[in-house]
Amino acid sequence: MNTIHVDVVSAEESIYSGEARFVALPGESGELGIYPRHTPLITRIKAGSVRIETADGGEEFVFVAGGILEVQPDCVTVLSDTAIRGKDLDEEKANAAKQAAEEALRNASSEIDLARAQSELAVLAAQLSALRKYRKK
Repeated sequence: MNTIHVDVVSAEESIYSGEARFVALPGESGELGIYPRHTPLITRIKAGSVRIETADGGEEFVFVAGGILEVQPDCVTVLSDTAIRGKDLDEEKANAAKQAAEEALRNASSEIDLARAQSELAVLAAQLSALRKYRKK
């Protein structure tokens, strides 16, 4: 069987490390699909779901709040400040944070505050979308 080694790493810990048949994740210009022996690549990724089809045919989901992707023919590395396993996503906590970000957006007093609130809101919307995808599986 043809596989590729995948590492998903956050600032705090290694979230996933193992062999996979396929990896899909949100690139800046659209969805990226990585198979074994992929052409080398380094690019930024957006907030969203990393879907890993494991060597045994299972699936792993990881939410990333953006980051960097490095692809080598035999290895994929995803680096993100924030990465959360699909099973660890908390919908209640994410909804509360989204409401707080919406409130901050309404009360923004400078362009910096506005940009910060918009960025946080985009990440939380992506997290809630990832949570829905994970729950469907």
